[in-house]
Amino acid sequence: MSGQLFISNLFRLRTLIIQSTFLSGSLIIFFLLTTNVFSEEIQKIKGPITITSDRLTADNQTHTALFENSVVARTTDMTIYADRMLVYYDKDTGSVTKIEAVGAVKLIKENNVITSKEATYYADEEKVIFTGEPRAVEGENVVTGSKMTYLINEDRFLVESSKVFLKKKKKQ
Repeated sequence: MSGQLFISNLFRLRTLIIQSTFLSGSLIIFFLLTTNVFSEEIQKIKGPITITSDRLTADNQTHTALFENSVVARTTDMTIYADRMLVYYDKDTGSVTKIEAVGAVKLIKENNVITSKEATYYADEEKVIFTGEPRAVEGENVVTGSKMTYLINEDRFLVESSKVFLKKKKKQ
């Protein structure tokens, strides 16, 4: 499928608008998410999700968009970096349902930095699961484990096989 056909089909979807622009050889896609009727019960990521990469492959049959090389996904309060990112979207609404990031994954949100080899974002559950040597750093404190789940709305981490390194604060 051509990128132009992919773009024209997505413009028809009322809850997702994609606007493409070429900037320094990178394709920029703006995913403008509409407010959910149940937003008081389930807080979704606010604002647009902007994904940039060196290459985009869109597939209308599988309802996916594959971003490759130097991938950066930004929201108003979070940035995810990866070598490759596969975005799944709902065929009826166009809403992003899942994002799989692979290779040198790095999530930055406020003072937290999480790195891993792979990460999967589940939109309905508002969570990101990190695998492949996940490591979370906040200031000088570090948490590692075999699997790390970040619950976005609760700003809470669940870590399997955890190892925690805490730096004592000096008394003043």
